Amino acid sequence: PQPVRTGVRNVLSNSLSPVLLANDMMQGKPKRAGDTFVRFIVNTTLGIGGVFDVAAGWGYPYHDSDFGMTQAVWGWRAEGPYLFLPLFGPSNPRDAIGVGVDFAMNPLTWMHYGTTLEALQYAKIGVNAMDTRSRYLDDLDKLKAQALDPYATVRSLYRQNRQATIDEVI
Repeated sequence: PQPVRTGVRNVLSNSLSPVLLANDMMQGKPKRAGDTFVRFIVNTTLGIGGVFDVAAGWGYPYHDSDFGMTQAVWGWRAEGPYLFLPLFGPSNPRDAIGVGVDFAMNPLTWMHYGTTLEALQYAKIGVNAMDTRSRYLDDLDKLKAQALDPYATVRSLYRQNRQATIDEVI
């Protein structure tokens, strides 16, 4: 059901807050970093571990931030060739490096206190992949049915969306 999907998506977004905070700080965006910190504290406590997005109602909306965007802020503006990475989807060299750095920056990556925690981490990765796929499945089906060249259309949409996201930060 949609409320369950929304709750799962909120928990996954909340669990990435330390990575967002680090990227906001590296980008030199103190207001965004403060908003991320407040969102994390409010949603973790009052939002019951992030199930509910209480902070958005209080004027702290979610924003995206990753190391690919940080590299663009630092001057790596040329996105390079288009890549379609299995399990990760559309990307480019700058953003592919960013995915790896974000993974390494995530505190949950380094928490290995037994098989239960490791199983939960793998489950989180799997649920995140399913959630992302489910959000775009209908749009991808429509795109494949209507586009003359679905690959070129996805590439163009990805590049335009990514550039717009980066332009918001810079």
